[in-house]
Amino acid sequence: QVQLVESGGGLVQAGGSLRLSCAVSGGTFYLYAMGWFRQASGKEREFVAGISSSGGTTNYRDSVKGRFTISRLNAKNAVYLQMNSLKPEDTAVYYCAGVRTFINRQVFTSRDQYSNWGQGTQVTVSS
Repeated sequence: QVQLVESGGGLVQAGGSLRLSCAVSGGTFYLYAMGWFRQASGKEREFVAGISSSGGTTNYRDSVKGRFTISRLNAKNAVYLQMNSLKPEDTAVYYCAGVRTFINRQVFTSRDQYSNWGQGTQVTVSS
């Protein structure tokens, strides 16, 4: 059974940076497309960034383009989200998600497309 565990969340001032990590176990990681989602209090869970199983294709929601970077290291079964220039509106619980795919360039952006989820890590950005 695939397990995803996020880490790296915390409290940061506006303009600061955080790096989220997601450790994946129990599956063939290099066959999984991965994504990061977030859910602010009282709001729907939304797509933040996604990366293909090969790592060669990425996709971002418009509000984080140029500030966030998703990456993966297949040798360590891990995916990362580097978040720079953080804003108070980035405050949310951030979730790592994965889905097995044989299309190595495909990035998934819909919550319903992902089959495996972590428990989430809180990111709070103070103004």
